[in-house]
Amino acid sequence: MTRFRHPETAALVLAAGQGTRMMSDLAKVLHPMAGQPLLAYVLETLDDLAVGRVLVVVGHQRERVMAAFAGAEVEWVVQAEQCGTGHAVLMAAPALEGFEGILLVVCGDTPLLRATTLHALLEGHAASRAAVTVLSMRVPDPHGYGRVLRAPDGGIAGIVEERDATAEQRGIDEVNSGVYAFDYPRLAEALASLTARNAQGEYYLTDTVALMGRRGLRTAVVCAGDHRELLGINTVDQLADAERVHRELGAGREERP
Repeated sequence: MTRFRHPETAALVLAAGQGTRMMSDLAKVLHPMAGQPLLAYVLETLDDLAVGRVLVVVGHQRERVMAAFAGAEVEWVVQAEQCGTGHAVLMAAPALEGFEGILLVVCGDTPLLRATTLHALLEGHAASRAAVTVLSMRVPDPHGYGRVLRAPDGGIAGIVEERDATAEQRGIDEVNSGVYAFDYPRLAEALASLTARNAQGEYYLTDTVALMGRRGLRTAVVCAGDHRELLGINTVDQLADAERVHRELGAGREERP
């Protein structure tokens, strides 16, 4: 039986990407690790967390992904064109119409993510009474990650993507994990103001953090204790590393990493 209960929370899993650096046409979340697709581990973690709803955003090979998880208790959201993480969440708006709870956003390619970490994020979010709480991590090499910009009060002022960061900002080792807890009505308001004026021409979910801050809403950050569980898988080498960590720590889900 799960130790956690978060019935007021809806979880949105971002699982639409192709994963071009995986050197395969297979949707990234279907790549196997220790005999299971990556997405299976994330869904198991959310089951451990006992959230009220689970929505999964699919795009590349969506029919194949949906068929692979035909028996899962999830709601499917289609992102036909991948125009960024903010756009992915926007695609879920019809399914979330009228929802006034907490939206937990997680990535479909983080198979080592633990329910205890997500529980700590949700507890921190509730305690801070923030509109958004970002799950951050400190990494030995922050290259490629969005850097967390701290506010003077220790909260979060914003997140800047690697390609948009200054040289000074690229020296920051606290980075965005891609996992968030949002007060959904406040998020919906911020999403309506998103633009794609950035180096990628995409709608970044990260931009909603700064938007909320500028509107005077409270923003917060919870830093994960072990960055390894939050490392996303973008290459074959990263998949091999994740499988090694999973195997080394392997006894039970809550003992990883």
